[in-house]
Amino acid sequence: MLLKKLITTAAFAATLAATGTAGAQTSLLNASFDVARETFAAINPKFIQHWKKTTGEDVKIDQSFAGTSRQAQDIAQGKKADTVTFNQVTDIEFLVDRGFVAKDWASKFPHNSSPYYSTIAFLVRKGNPKNIKTWDDLVRSDVKLVFPNPKTSGNARYTYLAAWLYANQQFKGDEAKIKEFVSKLLHNVESFPTGGRGATVAFAQNGQGDALLTFESEVLNIANGPDFKADGYEVVVPPVSILAEFPVAVVDKVVDAKGTRKLATEYLKFQYDPEIQQLLTTFNYRVNDPEVAKKAEAQFAKVELINPTQVLGSWNDIQAKHFGANGVLDQLLAK
Repeated sequence: MLLKKLITTAAFAATLAATGTAGAQTSLLNASFDVARETFAAINPKFIQHWKKTTGEDVKIDQSFAGTSRQAQDIAQGKKADTVTFNQVTDIEFLVDRGFVAKDWASKFPHNSSPYYSTIAFLVRKGNPKNIKTWDDLVRSDVKLVFPNPKTSGNARYTYLAAWLYANQQFKGDEAKIKEFVSKLLHNVESFPTGGRGATVAFAQNGQGDALLTFESEVLNIANGPDFKADGYEVVVPPVSILAEFPVAVVDKVVDAKGTRKLATEYLKFQYDPEIQQLLTTFNYRVNDPEVAKKAEAQFAKVELINPTQVLGSWNDIQAKHFGANGVLDQLLAK
């Protein structure tokens, strides 16, 4: 009897393992940008509850954070991310070119698959001792800057492009003058960490630089957050800056292999839910939901946001000219 019972139990366990019903829990890996840790720590539990309520299923959301170019490279090399919530279109296009993401990814979700957006702003030290107010102040010889490395961080590429677009406006498209302006800015950088959170640490904890250049959301979170509020950091949003969209995509090659397409799609759709759009404003992101955006209007400075693709061409054009091997960025850094 005992032997028969053991055989029956073993057979039952084998059946469960084969059918995947032995307490198996579906999981999803979301790869995101470096300064999004707190944001997704708030979003993910709400999605888990939403999924349980609507499907009755338990789900586990795993997270990976790094500069988005690094994330894209890691996915191409085998990281099994089901979704990407990036801050740079070019890093998703990198995955498109390698067959990981569908070519029409930007049409899969509203607003060019960008649930929320931001811009580049400056964080300065208490009292703003260097009197930094505009992009012009960042190229002065007495000002030192901190922002991530544009080679590894979408955040930093937005900073580079914001400076370029400002100079383009000021110098009416004179490329020689634009390059001179951006070169001065780059050579004022004291620290080039690989990602946005590393830049925050360099500025706020290690005392490097006179200004931190990063997303407006990160700047506001630092200035108003409990960890650094006592330090009296001040936020400077320049009158002209860049439209920084936060594109999302399903990693088709991964979800098809794992069977998680529906889960991944619903996870990204969830970021457009009015409740999550409202939650995003508490992390100082600008959102696309008109009613939520109207309610949050007062928390953001008025700023002229320039869409880089309307001035510099497609993201593929921008990538090739500015960020490719021996592109403009490499040339300016080498000066």
